[in-house]
Amino acid sequence: MAAFPGGSPLSALDEIGEILPAALETNEFRDDATSLEIPAWPAGWGLEDHLPALRLYYLRLGFLVSGYVHQLHRPSIASIPKNLAAPLVAVCRALGRPPILSYDGYALFNWRRLDPSGPIALGNIDTIQNFVRLYDEHWFVLTHVDIEARAGAILREVRRIAAGPEPPDVEQLGHSLGRIAGVIRAQTRVLRRIPEAMDADLYYRTFRPYIGPFEGIVYESVSEQPQQFRGETGAQSSIMPLLVSLMKIPHHASPLTDHLRDMRCYMPVEHRRLLRAVDGMPEFRGVVHKGPFNAVLEAMAEFREVHFGWAERYIRQRTGDPRGTGGTPYRQWLRQLIRETLAHRKS
Repeated sequence: MAAFPGGSPLSALDEIGEILPAALETNEFRDDATSLEIPAWPAGWGLEDHLPALRLYYLRLGFLVSGYVHQLHRPSIASIPKNLAAPLVAVCRALGRPPILSYDGYALFNWRRLDPSGPIALGNIDTIQNFVRLYDEHWFVLTHVDIEARAGAILREVRRIAAGPEPPDVEQLGHSLGRIAGVIRAQTRVLRRIPEAMDADLYYRTFRPYIGPFEGIVYESVSEQPQQFRGETGAQSSIMPLLVSLMKIPHHASPLTDHLRDMRCYMPVEHRRLLRAVDGMPEFRGVVHKGPFNAVLEAMAEFREVHFGWAERYIRQRTGDPRGTGGTPYRQWLRQLIRETLAHRKS
């Protein structure tokens, strides 16, 4: 869903979202935001029947509140006003997630097709909501949307593996793993396209700050205790955790693995449920042919290498900042993930 139906009381959020990038450029934005009347989620609207609308409600509010907290060139703040905090907490509680804009709202739900009959792919998609009036942010989000859309083919193979016989049919398993490796390589090709329409300086200065964490923030009318939540980050995508779980890659216990486990809290409930199911699938490393098994691991490592390269180019080389968008020390951690992924190959 890209917009609420005409005449819906919730359509006021679409109007707010449309002017948000321009409003964030003004000194009056925060004062104006404190007087906004946010439409309440309609009483009696169940979660199952209105999930797309609920996600759009969260997306619009998540952008608005993150814009309020992180508005550029304005003093830092310690609280979110009641009119914004209460509905954000309510919608996030309904979705079973922390009350902050995360990867799901920033990317997973934040797209629409240009040609309704065309693919969910770069060239046929655009964002629903943005923080800034620069195409660079659109491109940043849309490359992730394209990558996520391709993951559907991975899920089909995971289901095929899960539904297969026990012990597994080695040839069938090898074919599934080969197809998964091919999808990951296609996702990596999309990831390599980031620089086509995203300037590194603009990324760091103009819209990256808006997806930062909430640190010591009070949600007025909800709790007087300052809250802290992780910022939006690709570590909140379920693609790599799904593959790690499927392949049973033994990552060494560390603050990194604790952090990655915590990132699951920011994923949609359905994704968390899927990851738990794949966690419980049996290991097949001992029976599958090494070719397709190693192909998946090498494709995963290549994807992480490209990701690492963009983090270096778009973050560290600009300011020397060693942290990713979620506040994580990505340099040390990504190298560990790459090293341990390749170490799991069959010899």
